[in-house]
Amino acid sequence: MSDEQASGEGGGTVDVLIPLGLDQAYSYAVPPGLSLKPGDVVQVPLGPRETVGVVWEIGSGRGGNLKRVSGLYDMPPLDPALMKLVDWVSWYTLAAKGSVLALALKRPPDDTPERPKLGVRLVGAPPARMTPARARAIAAAEGGLLIAKSALAEAASVSAAVIDSLVDAGTFSIEAMPREQIATAPDPDFARPELSEGQAEVAGALAAAVRAAAYNVTLLEGVTGSGKTEVYFEAVAEAIRLGRQSLILMPEIALTAQFIDRFEARFGVKPGLWHSAVTGRRRERLQAAIASGEARVVAGARSALFLPYRDLGLIVVDEEHEAAYKQEDGVSYHARDMAVVRGKIESAPVILASATPSLETRVNAERGRYTHLKLEERFGGRELPALGLIDLRQDKPERGRWISRGLIKAIETNLEAKEQSLLFLNRRGYAPLTLCRDCGHRFQCPNCTAWLVDHRFRRALVCHHCGHVERRPQECPACHAPESLTACGPGVERLAEEVATLFPQARSIVLSSDFPGGTERLKQELMAVAEGEFDIVVGTQLVAKGHNFPGMTLVGVIDADLGLTSGDPRAAERTFQVLRQVTGRAGRGEKPGRALLQTHDPGHPVLKALISGDPERFYAAETAAREAAGLPPFGRLAALIVSGNTQAEAESHARALARCAEAPGGVMVLGPAEAPLAVLRGRHRMRLIVKTSREVNLQDYLRSWLKRAPRVKGSVRVQVDVDPQSFL
Repeated sequence: MSDEQASGEGGGTVDVLIPLGLDQAYSYAVPPGLSLKPGDVVQVPLGPRETVGVVWEIGSGRGGNLKRVSGLYDMPPLDPALMKLVDWVSWYTLAAKGSVLALALKRPPDDTPERPKLGVRLVGAPPARMTPARARAIAAAEGGLLIAKSALAEAASVSAAVIDSLVDAGTFSIEAMPREQIATAPDPDFARPELSEGQAEVAGALAAAVRAAAYNVTLLEGVTGSGKTEVYFEAVAEAIRLGRQSLILMPEIALTAQFIDRFEARFGVKPGLWHSAVTGRRRERLQAAIASGEARVVAGARSALFLPYRDLGLIVVDEEHEAAYKQEDGVSYHARDMAVVRGKIESAPVILASATPSLETRVNAERGRYTHLKLEERFGGRELPALGLIDLRQDKPERGRWISRGLIKAIETNLEAKEQSLLFLNRRGYAPLTLCRDCGHRFQCPNCTAWLVDHRFRRALVCHHCGHVERRPQECPACHAPESLTACGPGVERLAEEVATLFPQARSIVLSSDFPGGTERLKQELMAVAEGEFDIVVGTQLVAKGHNFPGMTLVGVIDADLGLTSGDPRAAERTFQVLRQVTGRAGRGEKPGRALLQTHDPGHPVLKALISGDPERFYAAETAAREAAGLPPFGRLAALIVSGNTQAEAESHARALARCAEAPGGVMVLGPAEAPLAVLRGRHRMRLIVKTSREVNLQDYLRSWLKRAPRVKGSVRVQVDVDPQSFL
């Protein structure tokens, strides 16, 4: 707590917002001698305990019998712009204001001193008794540098006990390592790139928007391999020159090793990285550096949007079309849309970058709400990959296999030319369903209405919705027939098994986000692929996201129809985006590339648009279909998910909700109906959909409806999702 709490006259009242699921601020009396203002972080009593809160407004009363503010924390207050963002997100999403505040409020500082990291240094003579392990450790420490003990043990291939024994012998000393720099200033002129004429023109326009220091939104659309990152880096460089901060949002920050390398090559240092793996004191120090303005560039996941920037001069949303920007649990917000809102609040330009923009963003650009800049060609004049379809009705794979003869031949040609191939299948695991051949028993998650996915590498059956894991049995649990279980359909593990059979001499690898080893393993494997260490890569959607594999000249899509048959109104758009992104991995190096898409429906409009090489054809057709149906961005949607411990509870409340909907003109309420994923994590789910015209104030209608709704009882919960991205 601050030692300067006695400044000012004090007295009066303040309204304090607490970072819990509460939608109102609570009034507290201000003790004499304590001066407070909006944004101050304070300690207040809440029930029997003390908690942290933020002064939201100054009250008009004198306190009376109100509880008193306990004290003021010695930390920067919330900026007015960030408070305004919290208010706006709460209004738009219908989330409790306290829940939104929890996204923005950092924890009060920990008073315990930070423990220094210790390293070892070679300082003395070798011990009298030498072993091969000790000799390797001493050799690895030559030069007298201070090295972390774990790093030295790994470099020398020895255990930590070997290092400790050399410390005891006086050969090594233990010393505190210098504290790691958290926010080294990037150099905007460290390594200026050589841009093509088209790139330079677009980069100049983006830099001019930064210099204008005013709100505007630019869609930066460029084909895969056109150098969008290098172009928006020039806008970042301009913000650095002006002494302002930049935020680069990324859909999956943990998988962006190539981005970090490219940033460091351009600016000489890494950006400040913000994601869920950043914890403890490093998190605190980075927050402090952002609040002080010391951290000039932050690259982060969607939560980075709520950090306390001192002078935010640019926001970039990379791969703006990605569904990962939608937060589904807790506060349901879309980071791309909230980035646009924060840009407006901060009077800062916003860049939305993508090779396959979302339809909402494209329509905003076409209607003049956003500036639209295009990069029509790949960098260096490289050609886009040639695309072709393989009709699986004509070229059928052998029974029990999934790769057609045409694709096998193409892979063989690539292997002979010593070029890399990528086989894409957006299904994790070995098979999406396991059943008993004798009795038909299917393995279903006990917590969700979803089939368990067979993961052979882990020897487990896994639910991809709640995380439930069970060991794959040797016999059917229903009829006890031995060796009767069979895998139905392919996942990437099963595809990898087929690759190993068909191409036994090829070096192959499976890239999937659910393998053990986490992000560090993925980073190393992606780097190995980029360096040409593997001939055939089998991967899920993970490989479609902006990676650069110079030796990749062939992409084979195993099931181009996957995703096209769902009831999701965005199914066609998402399929088009992922297929265009993954086929764009081919031919990014010196050699031309091609992509082959296996399909049972070669006449599907999405596939025809892809093969034509004319994305405008797809966007025009999809825009017309959405407009005719009144779907976003031409109409608005909201979903209400009613869940409970029993189906009866959930259904009863959902029907009561529907009875009091009182939908006015321009509003349609659909349901209730069981959600496609009827049980999730043990909770039964009913869904109502609200569809309105653009002219209707959706938030006002939803609030008035929920006020009329019966009180929630028992285990029932109601979650509101404005602008839903998932319809499960």
